Amino acid sequence: MDSSPAEEASRVGLCGLPKLTKASIAALLAARFDEGFKELKDLPSPFDFHDMARAAERIARAIEAKERITVVGDYDVDGVVSSAIMEEFFELIGYPVDTVIPNRFRDGYGISPAVLDRIEADLIITVDNGITAFEAAKICKERGIDLIITDHHTAAETLPDAYAIVNPKKGACTFAYPEICGAQVAWFLVGALKKRLGVEIRMSRFLDLLALAIVADVMPLVSINRALVQRGLEMLSTSRRPAFEAARAYLGKSRFGAMDIGFSVAPRINSAGRMEDAVEALRFLRAKNRSEASRYWLRLEELNSLRRETEAEATEEAVRMADPDAPVIVVAKEGWHEGVVGIVASRLVDRFKKPAIVLSVEGERAKGSGRSIGEVDLFKLLQQCESSLTGFGGHKMAAGLTLPAKNVADFRDAICAHAGRIDPRSFLPKEDVMGELPMEEIDWDLMELLERYEPYGEANSRPRFLIRDAEVLDVRLIGAHSNHLRLLLGNGRKRLQAVQFGFEREVKKGQRITLTGTLQINEFNEKRTIQFLVDKILFNQGVL
Repeated sequence: MDSSPAEEASRVGLCGLPKLTKASIAALLAARFDEGFKELKDLPSPFDFHDMARAAERIARAIEAKERITVVGDYDVDGVVSSAIMEEFFELIGYPVDTVIPNRFRDGYGISPAVLDRIEADLIITVDNGITAFEAAKICKERGIDLIITDHHTAAETLPDAYAIVNPKKGACTFAYPEICGAQVAWFLVGALKKRLGVEIRMSRFLDLLALAIVADVMPLVSINRALVQRGLEMLSTSRRPAFEAARAYLGKSRFGAMDIGFSVAPRINSAGRMEDAVEALRFLRAKNRSEASRYWLRLEELNSLRRETEAEATEEAVRMADPDAPVIVVAKEGWHEGVVGIVASRLVDRFKKPAIVLSVEGERAKGSGRSIGEVDLFKLLQQCESSLTGFGGHKMAAGLTLPAKNVADFRDAICAHAGRIDPRSFLPKEDVMGELPMEEIDWDLMELLERYEPYGEANSRPRFLIRDAEVLDVRLIGAHSNHLRLLLGNGRKRLQAVQFGFEREVKKGQRITLTGTLQINEFNEKRTIQFLVDKILFNQGVL
């Protein structure tokens, strides 16, 4: 028997929501920044990082002695952007370096023995990886290669034996803002090198790239991160970088917001590393002209389409295999594409509202990714199960891991046992509905207010609203597979366009629905409209 509207609303915790006005929304948003907004002038010195001076001095000596330098990146957006920033810096000062981005399928994650086999260098600099590269550090020592690790992932008490380690999360580091991405660490390293070498380079020239990495790597959009992304997004909208000229043209946008990065640009750049080789994404970002950038963009489009198809198939299988009663979802299957397991884990988190780990099994090895929710520390859970694993790395909300396939069942039991001891409140999603928004409050003045607190993202979530009892005036299926909904909603004389991607519930013209979601400005071909992005249709009332 179907639940009544009141029963369903009560179950999702939406009874008693405050009715919002523009004034109350402004007050709630202002409360998120009770210490005010940081500005670029508030950025700390690069030398506030532990080992930064040592790293910069060693690189400067390598340049002066004309030593061979290799930069080793990572295959996600953060790693590719980190590599692009380093490559561009060395190009600007006229010093040749090699850049290596490990291939997910041939090399695995980060600097590894497989990667070192094809590197001939006197100095190696890692970006966005290396904090767990114990074996690689040992090999570098044996070969007489100095290794400088720059990373932002969670550091253990024991660190690799490297020449220098620049990581805001290592115990000896007192850098004021530890929640930054790998590209930011690389950018600060460039700042330190600029000072040590005495070269004239505007650090702001990299902010369009930096904004892309900060948003894509889901860094908290508060404090210095907010200031950097805000300026970077402004630059993205006018950047003469061929890659971003191509992105604006193909996406039909004259300006970019954080959502455009998260949902349009980042997935395409990530698709190269997920499906084939991240070098194609690096070449896109470093393209010298629009023609070259367009060629790489179209290739990324192809790979992203393939990624979506592969992901959809694996997600459907993973949902069927998942145990909805377990505190952590752990699923494993032979043949799942390694490049999409992280996205599938995110889909399972969205579906089951609990941490999820998705493993691709190949022969005797299982390799995969995990995503968390609320305040559940996934990295700590993996530490508690270390005896079952071959290796793991990451941070509180996301991690990668490998283990013998024969250990999967024991690992599932162990991580669920540890997670079962965590306070249930830690599993609650962070993004709550701000309140009930009457449709008559939705206008360009409200959009201007919301825009003042952008960019939205981690730790500054885009406000989610509930719209109650809206009449469906029109409904259309859209998308290549007719799997998305476009709605025209009405309440009295007020009209509002709405869209839901991947809808799960049929909606008919004439129904009244209550729904939650976010407001956004939809911009296409220089036309701007207000649109409600639906995340959930809570219940339907019958056709009028």
